[in-house]
Amino acid sequence: MVSLGTKGFQGRPVSVSRSGTIAALDIGTTKISCFIARIEPGRMPNGQAPVRVIGIGHQVSRGIRAGAVVDMDSAEEAIRIVVDAAERMAGVTVRDVVVNVSGGEPRSQTIGVRAPVMGAEITDQDLQRLIGYAQTNFQPEGRAVLHAIPVSYNVDDARGVRDPRGMFGERVGVEVHMVSSLRGPLRNLEMCIERCHLNVLGMSVSPYASGLACLVEDEMELGVTLIEMGGGTTSLAVFFEGAMVYSDMVALGGNHITNDIARGLSTPLTHAERMKTLYGSALASPSDEREMIDVPQVGEDEGDIGNHIPRSMLTGIIQPRLEETLEFVRDRLDASGFGRVAGRRVVLTGGASQLNGARELASRILDKQVRIGQPIRVMGLAESTGGPAFSTCAGLLSYFQMSPLEASGADDEGGSRGSRNQFSRFGRWLKENF
Repeated sequence: MVSLGTKGFQGRPVSVSRSGTIAALDIGTTKISCFIARIEPGRMPNGQAPVRVIGIGHQVSRGIRAGAVVDMDSAEEAIRIVVDAAERMAGVTVRDVVVNVSGGEPRSQTIGVRAPVMGAEITDQDLQRLIGYAQTNFQPEGRAVLHAIPVSYNVDDARGVRDPRGMFGERVGVEVHMVSSLRGPLRNLEMCIERCHLNVLGMSVSPYASGLACLVEDEMELGVTLIEMGGGTTSLAVFFEGAMVYSDMVALGGNHITNDIARGLSTPLTHAERMKTLYGSALASPSDEREMIDVPQVGEDEGDIGNHIPRSMLTGIIQPRLEETLEFVRDRLDASGFGRVAGRRVVLTGGASQLNGARELASRILDKQVRIGQPIRVMGLAESTGGPAFSTCAGLLSYFQMSPLEASGADDEGGSRGSRNQFSRFGRWLKENF
């Protein structure tokens, strides 16, 4: 199925007519989290309804590797525990969830279509027909479409039109940003959630959701690259003129740094993660040679005398891996051609972005201005759950309001039936909101 982003229609959000609660489920390699939020009355400056989180659940992830399900039973159990904790805190029971996608090798492509209008006024039906053409022309084998986001329109020779409705011309065209993912991993993810007696209301790639949570309006308009640094993957999204125009993923993340520390220092993974969090840095400092760190060895009792290393050795393990990850991101941006569109602004988010020195290292490698992003559009988050690690989960709440979510993006069995249903939903959505 196709989830149509509304930024191509001047960002007018969908009016939420369902129950007054939203449930977002962030399934990552290192942690699984669930936010249950209540839709408050009124409107924020961006046109969306205020959202207040009333239930939070999170725990260490199990059965997930590089964003994909590798152990169905373990993943199911972890999801059940997280959702149950959020439900108990919120005092409600949820049946529908919006889910992120961080694996499945997402692929980004822009499709351009044009259609004649014979001098008549351009209507909602014309836009619906254009989206239908774009979907028909984009049917990648073995992949399911997650997003179909109109990024710009053109009427005759006038390009860069934001909203063509009500205008007159001979021909109207649209460029649609299509984001697809491998169908198998999506179906596994959806099946795992359904085994928890939950319905997948919609899916979003992680950097898109994180961008909706962390980016300010000016950044989205002028151009920005959002880099979501997770445990198993590092994903990126380019926003320009209010819409996501490019998305990609690198199969490297914070867990790779942890594994490098564990192997390089012969220490258990739990201690490697602890050292990375407490003492790790992506940049060297003059005091690193003098500061010593205790390193427990693999297979030895905690009471045994461990190895002692200077902090500089830990930095020497972390920095090359983080540099490699950021260099991959830079190369993907340059190869896509969207590096210039994104301007000189980068926003880092995700758990691995909290590593000391990550922002400075990213600024040097990417040659851009970098800041750390955290959720800014959701109320009710405590300090411990309002940081970069929870950006995706918070962004899914905004994504719920911005897209006409009726079914999962992975429900793509036959293609034609799903497309017809999506087009009819899109038509109803246009009538209800314009």
